[in-house]
Amino acid sequence: MLKSKTFVKKTRAGGVMKVVREHYLRDDIWCGSEVCTECKDGAPVLQQDARVESDLCAYPHYLIPDTNVVLHQIDILEDPLIRNVIILQTVLQEVRHRSPPVYKRIKDATHEKEKHFYTFTNEHHRQTFIEREQGESINDRNDRAIRVAAKWYTEHLNKAPSVGELKVVLLTNDRANRDKAEQNGLLAYRCEEYIKSLTGNPELVDRLALTSDDQNEITGSKLLFPEHLPLSRIQAGIKSGTFLQGTFRASRDNYLEATVFVQREGDDSTEVLLQGLQNLNRAVHQDVVAVELFPKEQWVAPSSVVLQDDRETEVSKSSRLISAPTGRVVGIIKRNWRPFCGMLNQSQIKEATRHLFTPADRRIPRIRIETRQASTLVGQRIIVAIDGWPRNSRYPNGHFVRNLGGAGDKDTETEVLLLEHDVPHQPFSQAVLSFLPKMPWGITEEDLKVRADLRHLCVCSVDPPGCTDIDDALHCRELENGNLEVGVHIADVSHFIRPGNALDQEAASRGTTVYLCGKRIDMVPELLSSNLCSLRSNVERLAFSCIWEMNHKAEILNTRFTKSIINSKASLTYAEAQMRIDDASMNDDITKSLRGLNTLAKILKGQRIAKGALTLSSPEVRFHMDSETHDPIDLQTKELKDTNSMVEEFMLLANISVAQKIYEEFSECALLRKHPAPPPSNYDILIKAAKSRELEIRIDSAKALADSLNEAVLEDFPYFNTLLRILATRCMMQAVYFCSGMDSDFHHYGLASPIYTHFTSPIRRYSDIIVHRLLAVAINADSTYPDLMDKHKQSSLCNNLNYRHKMAQYAQRASVAFHTQLFFKNKGILNEEGFILFVRKNAIIILIPKFGLEGTVFFENNDKPGPRLNFDSEGPTLTVEDQHTFHIFDRVKVTISLDASNIQHQKIRMALVEPVAPFFQIPGVSVALPEPEPEAKKLKLDR
Repeated sequence: MLKSKTFVKKTRAGGVMKVVREHYLRDDIWCGSEVCTECKDGAPVLQQDARVESDLCAYPHYLIPDTNVVLHQIDILEDPLIRNVIILQTVLQEVRHRSPPVYKRIKDATHEKEKHFYTFTNEHHRQTFIEREQGESINDRNDRAIRVAAKWYTEHLNKAPSVGELKVVLLTNDRANRDKAEQNGLLAYRCEEYIKSLTGNPELVDRLALTSDDQNEITGSKLLFPEHLPLSRIQAGIKSGTFLQGTFRASRDNYLEATVFVQREGDDSTEVLLQGLQNLNRAVHQDVVAVELFPKEQWVAPSSVVLQDDRETEVSKSSRLISAPTGRVVGIIKRNWRPFCGMLNQSQIKEATRHLFTPADRRIPRIRIETRQASTLVGQRIIVAIDGWPRNSRYPNGHFVRNLGGAGDKDTETEVLLLEHDVPHQPFSQAVLSFLPKMPWGITEEDLKVRADLRHLCVCSVDPPGCTDIDDALHCRELENGNLEVGVHIADVSHFIRPGNALDQEAASRGTTVYLCGKRIDMVPELLSSNLCSLRSNVERLAFSCIWEMNHKAEILNTRFTKSIINSKASLTYAEAQMRIDDASMNDDITKSLRGLNTLAKILKGQRIAKGALTLSSPEVRFHMDSETHDPIDLQTKELKDTNSMVEEFMLLANISVAQKIYEEFSECALLRKHPAPPPSNYDILIKAAKSRELEIRIDSAKALADSLNEAVLEDFPYFNTLLRILATRCMMQAVYFCSGMDSDFHHYGLASPIYTHFTSPIRRYSDIIVHRLLAVAINADSTYPDLMDKHKQSSLCNNLNYRHKMAQYAQRASVAFHTQLFFKNKGILNEEGFILFVRKNAIIILIPKFGLEGTVFFENNDKPGPRLNFDSEGPTLTVEDQHTFHIFDRVKVTISLDASNIQHQKIRMALVEPVAPFFQIPGVSVALPEPEPEAKKLKLDR
């Protein structure tokens, strides 16, 4: 049956256009129940025995939730206890429009067979479709459609001979909808009423999201915050310039302070400072808010006081005279709430059900939740979701979602850091796995026809120990004309991952493989990452090869790119490759190839440095794990060999060669990587550090910086140059992906290269897969597709890749920090030598080279009067009690131990041993959690 609706609308040109919308109605849409004999459904989803233990519904029943129940109680619906649920098309469409994340979760639930969730397309069923009546709102029409579908199900199932006691129950928190349903003879209950009746799982009540009525019940009558303006007034204010729109960023150190990042047209941006609870006005970190600027005379400077959580004190004003644009939040444009990990603070009142939850992220306020299992949850890491933040509540209200496990447990803490850094880590779905090649897999005749057969070449790979996802392999051989042929062979991942399928979409969403200590979160399924794509030795593999002809001065005479088939002759570690190069008695083909590559790499590195490429430093660490407990038993900084640099040089060269080729062919849509030059002010601390030792650092160009770093050597202080390079690393900007058609500045500052991309790690970076596809089209080895040539879609993809890359780095640092805590927990108190990296007003930040560990020693204590401090920002120096002056890079000795007094925020504690003075022995001197550089797979990876 066809229904059509005709209307006219005015076009931009002023004409009138007739629009006809057709809507098809059908008789063959099945109810999905095992009970039904009328519908000819070969695979019914809803069970005949749909009974759950309930005081309210003791009979078997199917549930039909309305839109608001799905939107707000998705945590309940996902519980294994909730089965045999009918999701109406009306509800699904509304949810999709209002919350894409909830839509994805409810769709995932419908795909779980054991849940027995059935999607009923009531909008296309002849007997359940309804027209919107005159004067009826869309919401009222949709509520009526839900009631009509529930009524149809009740009558339809009653016709079945074996229906028995089976009933249909409508779940709605809308009082008017419930009343009308009951008038129509339907069974309708509030969600809370139904969940509280379930005797099989009383803990499910804790997962109920609070309704607005519930929130009013548990808050006081005193209004603590100003009212948020309605969206219509906010939009008008933004348009007129009265308000500014931006992203709310809470402070980690001061719960009474935040900034709002306002992005203006072009690259121009502003930060607005907010101070005090009233001016923060219930905004949560990452919310999109509207702010009103105060008059200039009310602007203030950021506070220099650290206020952790909830001491009701005024913000202390900074001694800094520079005030910043200051304002207040007037409304919320978009909430960016997510489920938060943390721990429960049990109420001191016996039998209390309302408790405070403290998130692991210090930027998130504490959340009030209601739970009857507080005694069980104390000491556990749990997940909580925010439901709302009324004006009369000091804290937002929320509900318990799930228990992750005991705090301090390695698996639990790993899960927390993955969730907190938004790292997708769920197992790959069946939809994704269905696009993997069928096993056994092998090279086909078709592959041999369209690819260069390079299986005869002496190709080998060089990687860290234990590496199974081998992206790259190399070869070097002498040609008959006396020149050298050098090849970089990269795993051809794009052959297995085709554009637009579920596997491709999942890889694009994940963006990167995440390397944690002792764990790897793959971007692509293991069959590809560790098997079919991995260039392991003595197996045939598909590759994308970049092959140069070079002379012995490492000058490129010719470059060619080809899809290829290779057979790696050896999978070596850096140490094994270095041993072959150094052992004069070894002269086999693999060793000769490595020596040739090593010689050329040294020339290439020299050429890069001569152009101004930077050689920076970061204290990377490696853990040695116990084979049984997998706890760290040793921690040391990584030693880099010539072979690390050898591999890096050829990866850089391949990336530059590919960048030139894809930009030459696709000037508007090439995916490139740039590293912006830092603003001069970033170098202030580096210049001061060098000046303190009567050395000069020049920053007018990358070459000047590189040369002055090379010259900054002190004979009596060999580690000084490394410290300077560590400091220089901190001055750098973040390298980012971008689309060539959306930017004009391509320069890579750190590499001193006019153009650069990522081509060499497609197993672990999605950017490289896109670059492979562009290169394949450029050499006519593959066909293009629309999204590849769309610069706006490429730019959007780059934003996601930059975000995923950044969060992966943070997750890696958090993993190193956690394993460092485990190491010191087992070691007790250690005495170590360190160097001062930064001098602050009331503290010194110390680097322990042996462990690549950083920590802060404070010279003041909140509870006791501290020593007299004199800070000179020009040095910078810090003089304590006129007895000792600390400078950058001073050598010190400290004791290191683990402070586990706060189980959620454990700290590495440092105390000075040398220089010794009475004022250093301040009880409670503590150190911030170490944040070393991410543990990279290879030195080359994060260029």
